[in-house]
Parts: sequence; C-alpha cells; structure tokens
Amino acid sequence: MEPLKDNISSHKYFIFSGFTELGTLKSYISIPFLILFVVSLFANSLLIYVVVSQRSLHSPMYILIACMAFVDMSLPLLLIPNLLLNVLFNWRGISLSGCLVQMFFVHFLGTCQSTLLLWMALDRYFAICIPLCYHEYMSLHRFLKFVIPLLIRNVIMILMVVVLAGSLSYCFKNVINHCICEHMALVELACGSTNINSLVGLMTVFLVTVFDFFCITTSYIIIFCSVLRSGKSSGKALHTCMTHIIVMVISLTFVLTAFLSYRIRTSLPAAGRLSVSIMYLFLPSCFNPIIYGIRTTEIRQHIWRTLSPCWPVQTVNCSSANTTRELEEAVPPSPPATTGVLLDIHS
Repeated sequence: MEPLKDNISSHKYFIFSGFTELGTLKSYISIPFLILFVVSLFANSLLIYVVVSQRSLHSPMYILIACMAFVDMSLPLLLIPNLLLNVLFNWRGISLSGCLVQMFFVHFLGTCQSTLLLWMALDRYFAICIPLCYHEYMSLHRFLKFVIPLLIRNVIMILMVVVLAGSLSYCFKNVINHCICEHMALVELACGSTNINSLVGLMTVFLVTVFDFFCITTSYIIIFCSVLRSGKSSGKALHTCMTHIIVMVISLTFVLTAFLSYRIRTSLPAAGRLSVSIMYLFLPSCFNPIIYGIRTTEIRQHIWRTLSPCWPVQTVNCSSANTTRELEEAVPPSPPATTGVLLDIHS
C-alpha cells in the first residue's frame, strides 16, 4: 500500500490528451475552434452593445437576451484560448486546483444558460397571460425572488460536484482524455468508488437541466393554451416565444448529446466523442445571438443600423456637398468662358 500512497500524492498535475490520436492533423482542429471563437465574440459583443446602447431595448426581455449573450461569450473566452494553446503549441498541463476552478466555471455557466431560458419563459408568461401585472412581476425586487433561489441552487449543485471531484484520489493516471476539465473526464481517472460522484452528477442534471426544461415546457404550454382560448391575435408574442423555444431546443440537444456520449462511448471514436463534448459548449454561443438577431425585429433593426455600410457613404456625400456649397459661396460667379477654363484645369 505504500507505493500506492506515493502514487496518489504525485497526481496533482494533469495532462490533456485530447485529439492526440489525430497525429499531425491535430493542428487543423484549431481552424473550426478559431472560427467559432471569432463568431461568438463578435456576435455576442454586438448583441450586448446594441441592447445596452439603445434605450428602447431596456426592457426585461431584451436585458435577459443580453445576459444570455454575456454567458455565451464567457464560455469561449474561458476555454478556447487554453484549448488553442493545447492544440497548436502542445501546452497541455494543468494543476488539480486549476482544473477544479475551470470545471466550476464551465458547468456553472452551463447551468446559467438553462436558468436564463427559464427566466425568459417566465417573462413571456407574465407578458402574455397576465399583461396587466407584467410590470409589477417584472420589477426588480419582485423578479429577484425568481432569480436568487435559482442562482443559489446552481452554485450549490456545481460546488458539490467540484468538491466531490477534488476529494477523490487520482492514482491511476494523470492524463485527461479531453481538452478541458470536464467533470466526467476527470472523475474517470480516480481510483476507488465514484458512485457518489455519478449520483450527484445525475442529481445536478435532473435538478437543474431537467427541472428548468420542465418549467419552461409548462410555461409555454400555458401560454399557447391561453392564446388559443382567448382567440386574440398575439403573433408578435408567439413569435418571441418560438425564438426562445428554438434556442432552448438547440441548447438541450447539444447538452443531452454530450451527456449520452459518455454512456455510449464504446460505439463512438474518441475524437468524435471529444468533438461532441466540446461543441455542446461552443456552438450554442454562436447560434444564440444569430437566432435572436434574425428573429427579433427590434434587435435586427438596430443591428442593421449599427452595421449598415450606407452611413459612411452618406457622411462622405454630405461632406462633399458641404464642401461644394462652401466653394460655390466663396468663388464669385464667372463668365461662361472662364468657367469652362476652370473646369478644364480641375479636371
């Protein structure tokens, strides 16, 4: 047992081995990651800028969309630079404490995505089903009653997962078959029983993701039933609901695919399972701002005004017109012959 203790004490430093089976092709993996990184940063930062800079968008629904964009932008900023250093420059080492910190933020931000979708569903429920009380329920002090308990739940569940992972003894090996510190990728290296870790991980999935999905689904069912029962036209409201549902379906599809990939790993190649596990974190951060920007009319109009290439042209034209007017006022009228000479000289 003494060698085992020495071995346990030495495993405080880990090495990422993601995509090593690709050999020389490993560096090409950086291309899609870099594209995702640029698209995510640009799209989410543009969405946040538009919502913050336009006073007409300072309503709860658009503020929640901006919060979602901030969370979507935080994940690539947290993970992709480290991942690119791993793939391109073979910087693959990380300490156990650094791995646990990274794990906490990765999974906490993931739970925030799910919770934000739930808050958006509540916002649409108040706006459509009880519109007369909308501003009362969505006031800051009332809405915090929905926000704070869910955030506390997320922090507690993720802290339990991380603390339990940090209490394990990693005596088998210190090579993580991943490019980031994901919970299952680290826990599978531990010696001894990991049943408690698996149980708490499943509890987190059910108490956060499944619970939020159930509440979101219930909220939208009530919304659609209320609209159909009232017989009123609520096309704009339902259009917004469909936008949230599209984002929710995309996010949950990637999360469940990554979750199941660890349970059916024998039928998936290592590189494929690793790609799925990474993409569920990054692809929604690229798709979400695009979906909101395309399907939300107010945001789309402000984005178009922000990016419209006509503004510089109009400014130049106005400047040219002003300059021409000033020259015409400064130069006195000339005879036709002289004017022709001046035109010939300037041409």
